[in-house]
Amino acid sequence: MSTVIYPSPVFGPVHSRRLGISLGVNLMPGDGKICTFDCIYCECGFNANFRPKTRRPTRDEVRDALARRLATMRDSGSVPDVITFAGNGEPTAHPDFAAIIDDTIALRDTYCPAAKVSVLSNSTFIAKPDVADALLRVDNNILKLDTVAPDYIAKVNRPTGHYDVGETVEMMKRFDGHIIIQTMFMHGTSEGQAVDNLDDTYVMPWMEAVKAIKPQMVMIYTIDRETPDHDLRKASHDELDRIAALLRAEGLEVSVSY
Repeated sequence: MSTVIYPSPVFGPVHSRRLGISLGVNLMPGDGKICTFDCIYCECGFNANFRPKTRRPTRDEVRDALARRLATMRDSGSVPDVITFAGNGEPTAHPDFAAIIDDTIALRDTYCPAAKVSVLSNSTFIAKPDVADALLRVDNNILKLDTVAPDYIAKVNRPTGHYDVGETVEMMKRFDGHIIIQTMFMHGTSEGQAVDNLDDTYVMPWMEAVKAIKPQMVMIYTIDRETPDHDLRKASHDELDRIAALLRAEGLEVSVSY
């Protein structure tokens, strides 16, 4: 199994299909994965296979490492397009997430004021007021919504704790449009069960939820790297283009990554 475990607390820069030259910030340990989802397509592998032995980085460690990297990049004339919170698990699970966002915005303003601050989140902590407030302060608040079907979420996203997609959609609405929805589309099977989410049984209810959320953008994408469940397959260009056209017909801005 080919698995990507990212260094911590800063990694890259890497080229993101959706965001450009991205300097990554990983708030999880650098030797394993901690996540409130256990997605069957996650490039970091399954939670149970990569239990970390080290701790999360502290707020001070994140701030100092990020300052050093940004200073080096500025001095070399190669600042990032975006500073992206991602890595080996759910970034908003860090107990000091909100304060780290404040530090990051200040460092961005000092070293690379044109760069955006992005957070890739599975939305499991957006009910926490400090997390929601922090996400309102970043440039790109990118929240996952692969479907609104609870059975699909149980098979594919596999939450490790309480997760109610209806509640999550309602909380997404509270961002008042300061939100980018990110959705994975794919084919395949997992443990003998189909996990396709490309037909209208899944697409149309999901699209109704997206319309109600009123995001600034919808990012739709498909598998790009090896997945821990090997019975998954990419969506085709035509399939993604069809969904993008449906969204655009509703006046929504769409980004497609094939």
